[in-house]
Amino acid sequence: MKDAAPSTPQAVRLEDYTPWSHVVDRVQLTFRLDPRATRVISRLSLEPNPAGPQGRRMFLHGEGLTLIRASIDGRAVTPDLTPDGLYCDVPEGPFTWECEVEIAPEGNTALEGLYMSNGMYCTQCEAEGFRKITYYPDRPDVMAPFDVRVESAMPVLLSNGNPGATGTLADGTPWVEWHDPWPKPSYLFALVAGDLRAHSDRFTTASDRDVALNIWVRPGDEDRCAYAMDALKRSMAWDEQVYGREYDLDVFNIVAVDDFNMGAMENKGLNIFNSKYVLASPQTATDRDYELIEGIIAHEYFHNWTGNRITCRDWFQLCLKEGLTVFRDQQFSGDQRSVPVKRIEDVLQLRARQFREDNGPLAHPVRPSSYIEINNFYTATVYEKGAEVIGMLKLLVGDAQYAEALALYFDRHDGDAATIEDWLAVFEDVTKRDLRQFSRWYTQAGTPRLSVEETFDAGTYTLRFRQRTPPTPGQAEKLPQVIPIAVGLLAPDGSEVVPTTVLEMTQEEQSFSFDGLAARPVPSLLRGFSAPVILDRASDAAERAFLLAHDTDAFNRWEAGRSLAKEVLLRMVGDNAPPSADYLAALDQVLADDTLDPAFRALVLQLPSEDDIAQSLHDNGTTPDPTAIHIARDALAHAQAEALAPKLPALFDAMTRPGPYTPDAEAAGCRALRHIALSLLTRLDGGDRAAQEFDRADNMTEELGALGLLIRAGRGTDPVARFAERWGHDRLVMDKWFQLQVNMAPPEQAVTRAETLAQRPDFDWKNPNKFRALIGGLAANAAGFHDPSGAGYRFVGEWLSRLDKVNPQTTARMTTVFETWPRYDADRQDMIRETLTRIANTPDLSRDTAEMVSRILG
Repeated sequence: MKDAAPSTPQAVRLEDYTPWSHVVDRVQLTFRLDPRATRVISRLSLEPNPAGPQGRRMFLHGEGLTLIRASIDGRAVTPDLTPDGLYCDVPEGPFTWECEVEIAPEGNTALEGLYMSNGMYCTQCEAEGFRKITYYPDRPDVMAPFDVRVESAMPVLLSNGNPGATGTLADGTPWVEWHDPWPKPSYLFALVAGDLRAHSDRFTTASDRDVALNIWVRPGDEDRCAYAMDALKRSMAWDEQVYGREYDLDVFNIVAVDDFNMGAMENKGLNIFNSKYVLASPQTATDRDYELIEGIIAHEYFHNWTGNRITCRDWFQLCLKEGLTVFRDQQFSGDQRSVPVKRIEDVLQLRARQFREDNGPLAHPVRPSSYIEINNFYTATVYEKGAEVIGMLKLLVGDAQYAEALALYFDRHDGDAATIEDWLAVFEDVTKRDLRQFSRWYTQAGTPRLSVEETFDAGTYTLRFRQRTPPTPGQAEKLPQVIPIAVGLLAPDGSEVVPTTVLEMTQEEQSFSFDGLAARPVPSLLRGFSAPVILDRASDAAERAFLLAHDTDAFNRWEAGRSLAKEVLLRMVGDNAPPSADYLAALDQVLADDTLDPAFRALVLQLPSEDDIAQSLHDNGTTPDPTAIHIARDALAHAQAEALAPKLPALFDAMTRPGPYTPDAEAAGCRALRHIALSLLTRLDGGDRAAQEFDRADNMTEELGALGLLIRAGRGTDPVARFAERWGHDRLVMDKWFQLQVNMAPPEQAVTRAETLAQRPDFDWKNPNKFRALIGGLAANAAGFHDPSGAGYRFVGEWLSRLDKVNPQTTARMTTVFETWPRYDADRQDMIRETLTRIANTPDLSRDTAEMVSRILG
């Protein structure tokens, strides 16, 4: 009995939520693994849910399953099958449901449910993949303890929880059992079986419990797990110290998988990771790789409490677990590295991804009110903006009350499937604040724009703010938000006359005054980026240069330099103006200040991205020309190189650290600044020093950095070939090679290079990492992707249509490369619309991609 094709997708709405009809007291699963015919036997202990709909009919989700048999209390039954699951008449009281289904992991190219990756069995069940494994109430508010038995000749058999009994069947097939005592929803289920090797360690919790730690990898990768293990142990200790959260099982397993749609997954006790976020050695991983491994290991571990022990009532509450956990991993990374540098990096990501989302056809609230395919809402808005909302709440209530509210949250909702209302209620109970207006951050889409006017009279300085949030799809009218505005005031000599003060804006227009000032101050507004808003304030280059030199807030010091660079670029694009001498002089001061963190100096010297400039032009009512932006940015970078030329060789040498490579923040900061110096020097010497660097590099950070500069300088042919010859055996390193070539290529060559690379036999387009490397790398080359011929659009569109047939989830997420199309000229809009329409008309298009294309087209 096999399901028919999927039914016409219907929107799921938050307002329609009802609890499930039954309570699952216990889940028992048996897996008899086979690539083409895995048998899954499930046994559920059920009883009616007094809070759910009453009746004697039960619905279980299920997709793509072949039902072999089903029974209730041992009596065979014949359910009514639908494309989305089954209905069955059930007894009035408690009963036991059992069914056996058959699935084919080997043919599961969508990488959802149970699938195979290079001979290894693996699962991915978030958000709705468990229904592709067996019939079950596949929703996050149905929680139960799981007992799992896995029967297979694979050497390593893993599942959630603690290991149990082992044995051998009569035919010699081994079996193992796993028991997870903590109730969990089905999306947290995991199973892995394969020929794996363990990198093992142990951790002793604050209450003196001994926990076995294992990172499971393919044979040959064992020597690239040490950093991930170190990051895991630091994460466990940090969560105990900062949030008072201990780990709660006897073992914590991580498995590295080559074919994975996401970065990683927080399955209880068995985290499954994309290999690129586990495996690292100095020769194969860059500093950025190490930083991402540290942050993602922490993120998935922190989910043990903020996501697993307390999960979501429904998928509309996704930001409850993701926003909070992102905020926690940002805190952790800041503590491990540099709080100011981490904050700048996070805001760069927020503006590049989430502001872009908020400003286009895909804008949606942090908590959406409806969806067709939940996989499409794993977005920057849910994750990054969700984290910003947590940060604002912490800023408003203060560190002490934040800690008290979190302790109450864990105590009150441990074992619950919670909501945003539950989350806000603990803060209201602790602080006695009314957070109804603050909750608009969860329900209103769009990025608020904050304008400010200022006056100074008789020692009183007044700031008058006005907030406005532009209309977004489905939300024309916006109400005022609660906006925490961190402000400091500087005297004309650079001293701080008013330290950081948090102003709480609640009205559409609101004024704040500071008395007793001897002279008109220079304001430092939105310190630490205290709210995810766009600040509109007229200021001249002299004031920004002053803040860059004197501001005591590191973020705003960086922001001043960033604003200077953006202003210069906008004038160069719009008015064909020359590079600003004031801006270049300010950079010279930063470059010479050895008291500054090298990582911070590197960030100040980086120019705004081409996409950032395009968005700024669009915001100013100008249609951006990607080619003109590229030319202007290239010209400003060359002007930087010429202006800073006298200092660059000494800086490059000073940032060269003796001794072997280490991935710590201090060493990484030096390498970042060293690469900036090399990048500028390459513009002056045509790549001679970069060629030397490529030849002598003993780590991937410097080798790959030099290779990218040689490609940009037009000297990449031989180094590109040598790199491929050296690293052709390493799948993760070659992903970098694919991406770098199209990302750093001159715009006029980018599409041609992508077309050539796509024909290589080692371009495994069904592997999400490889696909994102090449197709995403081209899309990140803004001028190349937006070439006036439309070749970039056609190339990406054709590959998306092709991928959708095997992996809808990755395809749908990649369609976002087109989300900014309304900002461009009519010709480009027509070509993008034509490409999206062609994708929309692809036969048997998945509902994932169909929803995204429809939303992008508006």
